[in-house]
Amino acid sequence: MVLKQNDNPCRIWGQAGLPEGQGRPRLPAMGFEPSAVRLAARLLREAQRAWALTGAGVSTPSGIPDFRGPQGLWRTHNPEEVSTIEGFLRNPQAFYAFWLWRFQSMSQAQPNPVHRFLAALEARGFLKGVITQNIDGLHQRAGSRRVLEVHGHVRSASCLSCGAKYPMGWVAEEVERTGLARCSCGDLVKPDVVLFGEPLTPDFEVAQREVAEADLLFVLGTSLTVWPVAGLVPWAASRGARLIIANAEPTPYDPYADVLLRGDLVETCTLLARALEVDLA
Repeated sequence: MVLKQNDNPCRIWGQAGLPEGQGRPRLPAMGFEPSAVRLAARLLREAQRAWALTGAGVSTPSGIPDFRGPQGLWRTHNPEEVSTIEGFLRNPQAFYAFWLWRFQSMSQAQPNPVHRFLAALEARGFLKGVITQNIDGLHQRAGSRRVLEVHGHVRSASCLSCGAKYPMGWVAEEVERTGLARCSCGDLVKPDVVLFGEPLTPDFEVAQREVAEADLLFVLGTSLTVWPVAGLVPWAASRGARLIIANAEPTPYDPYADVLLRGDLVETCTLLARALEVDLA
C-alpha cells in the first residue's frame, strides 16, 4: 500500500473491512477518571494478543516534534518539499538539510516513560509488540523487542537505483562534503523512511496479519489521519478486538473506542503502570 497524506479514514471506512451494521459507536470511559484507567488496565490484563499502535505523540516528550500539532513540523516546513519522493528528486539539497537535522535530533533523543511503559508491557506479557509510525528507533532503545516500523527508520539509507545500503552517518558526511549523497553507481541515496507516494515497508503486511488476530489494539499518540496505517483501527474493531485510544487530541475513531484516555501521554502511562504494577524505572 502507498502512503497517502490527506486521506480521511472515515471516508474510506469500507476499505478497512468494517461490515455494514457494525458502525454503532460504543460508549467509552473518558479522561483520567479512575474508572477509565481501571477499565484500560483490565482490558490489557485480560488480552491474549494485544498490540500497541504508536505515532508521533509518543516521542514528543523526548523532544522530537510531531507533524500536525501546534508546534508541528508542517507549520515551519513544506511537506511537499521534504516528505514526498517528488520533492526529494526536485530539490535534494533541501530534503537532505531537513532529514539530516531530523537524524541528528533523533540520535540525541532518549526514550521517555511512554516508550519504557510499552517495553515493560511486552516484557510482562501484556503486549505482543509495537506497530509504530515513528522512525526514531526509541521503542527499541527503551527495550521493546518486537517493533514493526511501518514508515521506515533513519538508521540507514538506500540508493534509488541499485538499492545499496549506507549508514546515515555516511550520508551526513557526504552531504557536508559535496552537498549530495550519491551511491557508487552515481544515483542519489535516500534515507530509509517512507515518503508520501511510496509503498509502506514490508512490516505493514506483518502488522495487518497481527492485527487480524489481535484481541486488543492499544493506540497511543497518533491522530489516526494518515492512510493506510489508520485503517488498522477499524480493521481490528471489525474483527472484534477491543480498542483503547490514548491521545492528547480527538481522533476520527474515538466513538469506536472501548476506552478513551485523553490528555498527557506520560501521565496516562504512569497511571496505567501503577494500575498494572509495572515498573517504569
